[in-house]
Amino acid sequence: MLLLKLSAEDLLTLNSRRRMVPHLAARWRHFRGADASLSERSAWAESLVSLANDLVAAERGNVEMIVECAATLDEVNRSENPRLIDVVLVGRHPERNVPSVQLVELKRWSTVTRVEQATADLLYVPAMDEVKQHPALQLRSYYEAFTSDRGPFRRSDFECGGFAYLHNAADDSVRPLIDVDAPTGAYARVYTSDRRAQLLSDLQRHFAVEGAASEAERMLQNMGLRNTPLLDAMIWSRGADTVFTLRGRQKEVADQVLESAAKVLPDPERPTLVPDEQRVIFLVTGGAGTGKSAIGLQIKAELEAQGRTVNYASGSRAFNGALQEHVGYGDREFRESFTYFSNFVRPPEPPLDVLICDEAHRLRDRSTNRFWKPEDWGTGPQVDELLAASRLTVFFMDEGQSVRPNEVGTVQLIKEAAARHDARLVEVGLREQFRCGGSDAYPRWVRAVLGVTDEETECWRPDGLMHVEVADTPEELERIIRVEALAGASARMVAGYCWPWTKPLGKERRLEADVRIGDWHRPWNADSDTFCADDVPPSKIWSVHENGLGQIGCVYTAQGLEWDWCGVIMGEDMVRRDGQWVFRRGKERKDEESDAKRVARPGSFDPKVKAGSVDDEEFARLVRHAYHVLMTRASRATVLYSTDEETRTYLKELVGPVEIHALRPTWENLPEEARKPHLPRPSRGRRGKRNRKARKSQGPDLTLF
Repeated sequence: MLLLKLSAEDLLTLNSRRRMVPHLAARWRHFRGADASLSERSAWAESLVSLANDLVAAERGNVEMIVECAATLDEVNRSENPRLIDVVLVGRHPERNVPSVQLVELKRWSTVTRVEQATADLLYVPAMDEVKQHPALQLRSYYEAFTSDRGPFRRSDFECGGFAYLHNAADDSVRPLIDVDAPTGAYARVYTSDRRAQLLSDLQRHFAVEGAASEAERMLQNMGLRNTPLLDAMIWSRGADTVFTLRGRQKEVADQVLESAAKVLPDPERPTLVPDEQRVIFLVTGGAGTGKSAIGLQIKAELEAQGRTVNYASGSRAFNGALQEHVGYGDREFRESFTYFSNFVRPPEPPLDVLICDEAHRLRDRSTNRFWKPEDWGTGPQVDELLAASRLTVFFMDEGQSVRPNEVGTVQLIKEAAARHDARLVEVGLREQFRCGGSDAYPRWVRAVLGVTDEETECWRPDGLMHVEVADTPEELERIIRVEALAGASARMVAGYCWPWTKPLGKERRLEADVRIGDWHRPWNADSDTFCADDVPPSKIWSVHENGLGQIGCVYTAQGLEWDWCGVIMGEDMVRRDGQWVFRRGKERKDEESDAKRVARPGSFDPKVKAGSVDDEEFARLVRHAYHVLMTRASRATVLYSTDEETRTYLKELVGPVEIHALRPTWENLPEEARKPHLPRPSRGRRGKRNRKARKSQGPDLTLF
């Protein structure tokens, strides 16, 4: 847990825009489940700003201020009574060139008196009418935890100290805090208004002018608040090793599944003559970016290492295609491990030990395929087929990502199926955010803006973890995305399904520029299973292929995937009118000159949500969910653009101007530690498999949180 990460200079800029305290209060409410007290808000408004001003005065405005920071890795995501340090100052030591950290306790005490004459450990604070510990004793606890093996820097070399900061107190009024019998240690310094000159000098002694952003980034990575992209982590794993370092609730879920497997499933080396018929179902729910796929791929690797038979099923061709292409599996090798929900019409014999069902919100009512004969289609609920395929089934679900009318995957569906099969159901919820830069605020803001939840819509408050901005034109959006992609970031453009979608044309398989906004015309990603003209990739690998940048993706090719930067074009299917969202269906016409389909009436052109298939209420729900998916694909920055001027104005009012340059996570602004080039796809097939085994122990120990 942390509430804010900004340099001192950026914190002051955020405060000048009157956004700092509301942002901190919103995150406090999210983590603690209660509103921050007036005293807490006042401390942020006064003490944080005073400390930031002192850093700037000491010419150390680059030093990063991490507010309400967990003291250990175990407490990063603990919701109840975590040890939280008021402020952790992070920079680089000017002499030793190692990370330099100062733990800060903010106190607005103006007067204190002794409780016991013989010791200064306990103090009376008249303004609060309370007896308090000397802040050094609290800092000692934080210091010991922070510098332990479970602290954010673990065993690496770094400088650490701490101090209490009383900006509105004079020495004489708080004499017990600084008397000779006060606690001592690297963490026990006390600064008052009389000692400001000493504070500025000490800040210069502890922190160099440069390097703070890099050290703060390293600390966030160690804390699990920055993630290695899923597909990159899979490359390092070569599809075999375990590289996912699960955190908090994620690890608890994985351990629960593995423990149940050990109890329910027979020993692979000593199979029982009479099999145990007990069935177990895990239902893991969580929003976008909470690490569901990371957990699934982790437990798959561990169960296979134990000799279990495991399949990983998905309802997404884009996710499976990206995984196969990016990791370098051969076709046969991939089919042995990864499959689709519809492939279990006939249960395997013998049943699998474990079936992992990712994106279970995409379950269908029945298993069908347009390439199958009707007699080969499923005759019962698809969920029953999946449960019949294995002894232990794990469903990962986010009901907020259901985007098609025939997607029936809900918590209630799984509960009813478990009852029919007399299976033990274990429900687990995930809430920690590991995409969107680790920002819990951004996904909640997206859901509120789109009306996916009933939360009140508020202005976006930058938190130093996730960036969002609104472009004025599609040209501006594309320029931003291309600049970042060419610099080294992963980036894609996506859009609501608001234009016709033409299949590749002619023998050369040319793409029609269907997405047309004024003079700006771009094609959708190829509706094809093979490469098209100009080496445009097929749809299932558009998200990861280097030549996918010039096309526009939709929810069906983006779901389950992520990029550093994502440009999201909102079309006329969801526009803002009179303070509320209005949802519209489009109508197409035929262009006489090109013989292509064009927009006659702006709105949705998604064939899955035609008027004859869904009513207006369901149509609105599905459109909201589609934009929810598109707007939560980025791990660092989302760029929004709406083709509707009134909607674009509304978004710009919510987001505000992009005034803080350093908060914009462009590739050039990122510290070196955050510039992790995305890895090239390994070779495929048997040779690639051998190479993965040969290189098994090589490469850095990247982690995915």
